[in-house]
Parts: sequence; structure tokens; C-alpha cells
Amino acid sequence: MTQDPLVSTAWLRDHLDAPDVRIVDASWFMPGTPRDPKEEFLAAHIPGAVFFDIDEISDETSDLPHMLPTAIKFASRVKKLGLGDGSRIVVYDSQNILPAARVWWHFRAMGHEDVAVLDGGLPKWIADGLPTEDGPAAPQERHFTPRIQADIIRSLDQMKTIVETGGEQIIDARAAGRFTGEVPEPRAGLRGGHMPGARNIPLSALLAPDGTMLPADKLADVFEAAGVDVAKPIVSTCGSGITASVVALALARLGRPRSAVYDGSWTEWGGLTDTAIVTGPAE
Repeated sequence: MTQDPLVSTAWLRDHLDAPDVRIVDASWFMPGTPRDPKEEFLAAHIPGAVFFDIDEISDETSDLPHMLPTAIKFASRVKKLGLGDGSRIVVYDSQNILPAARVWWHFRAMGHEDVAVLDGGLPKWIADGLPTEDGPAAPQERHFTPRIQADIIRSLDQMKTIVETGGEQIIDARAAGRFTGEVPEPRAGLRGGHMPGARNIPLSALLAPDGTMLPADKLADVFEAAGVDVAKPIVSTCGSGITASVVALALARLGRPRSAVYDGSWTEWGGLTDTAIVTGPAE
């Protein structure tokens, strides 16, 4: 697998039958969306893929959505999916790149570095005329050894310190209206606005019209225009940690693979009453 954290549909087509390649469908939709990712997987998926349920492979003790699970739970679930040590994992989804980036980050947070995202996801795979299959997956179990990578995970307490000290640059990947507080949050009970000092790079700024990620030189321009120095420490956040993982993926494409993600993101921060919030554009 290349050092680029994304692989093309052509690369996956050519490696579809490689014995160490494992393909993961990470499709997910916001609550209330009239689409069922599990049903869609059964109807059509890339040959050999298994379905990774972001909401189920999560911390069931948390009230927050799809938080990173314990190492024991993660290892147990992915073992049953046939995703283990020595696997070259390629993750895709039916929204071009969005939840796939979250699962990419999950594996890396658990210490599995040989993982990439399919650029453009299932929509591009189908648009390129490549094959799909239907029906349930039938994986063979494979041992997975978790090794938590705390340096790419940020907690609420760590974020409070970062906001107070400015120790890391904060990139918020929500849409501009949510960042400024002009548009209500889709989840009820959350305050509007953003963390003091945060910069806004919405998902749309990182993607080309066909849903693939921008090349490295274009991504560098996006971060520079937002006032972000990619050579310095960065933590990304969003609504619930999914789009933030796309920012981490973009930074990895720029040669910064150890940038962090705030797991709880705005669902946690904006749902509290004692966290600092500002509105309007980035300062």
C-alpha cells in the first residue's frame, strides 16, 4: 500500500484478489436519514467487503454517538470481521469519503497503520464501471492486536487545556454556518458557535466535485487560506468526530499522519454548559 492514506479505484481493482487485502464498507448516515447502510450493503458492495457498524463498534457506556470503543471491544469486533494483524485494510463508504475516514482513524487509533481510504468511495467505484456483489459477508476470523495510540486522540479535558493555552491549532470541519452559530446544530440541545481560537475548514473545501479528495498541493492551499500552519500540532473537531477524521486524513496526505481528532467533538463540547464558546467567524 502506498504512503498516501488514500488509494484509487484503479489500485483497488488491481489488488482486489490480493490475499492480504481486506475491504471494509463503513457506510453510515445521520439519524433520521431514510437510508439503511446495512440494507444497502446487502444489496450492493465491493466484492469481498465486510460491513463495519460505526454505531455498534463504539463505546456503549457513553451517551455520545460512536465514540471510540475500548481496545478489547474493538479487537473482538474486527476479529470477527476478518480484519487482523497483517491485513492491508481499505475502507470505503457510500458518501464518497466521509465515514470511511472515521473508520480509518479508528484503526490507526488502535495501532493498525496499514489502512487506507478508497478515494471517492462506492460512488466512484460504481461510476468507473467496477463490479459489486450482493448478500451477506462471510469472513474468516483473524486475530487483531490493539495498541492504543493516545497521541492522535483528544479528550474533553485535553481540549479544555488546548483552548486555554493555545497549545495546538484547532480545525473545526463543520459547515460555516454551524461554525459561526448562524445555523442550528442538527442534534437537539447543542449550543451554536465554536471553540475559541478554532479555524474553520468545512468538508466541502477538501473535496473535488467528484467526491475525491483534493491533491496535496491543493489541500496545502486550503489549510494556508484558513490560517493553519500544517507544520505545527493540529487537532480536528466537527459535529461528532466523523468529519474531523476527514481533516486528519487530509493532513496525512500532506505528510502529517499524527494529527489528532477530538473524539467527542461538538456533540460533547456544545452539549455542556461550562465550556467556552464564541460565535461569528474565526478570529
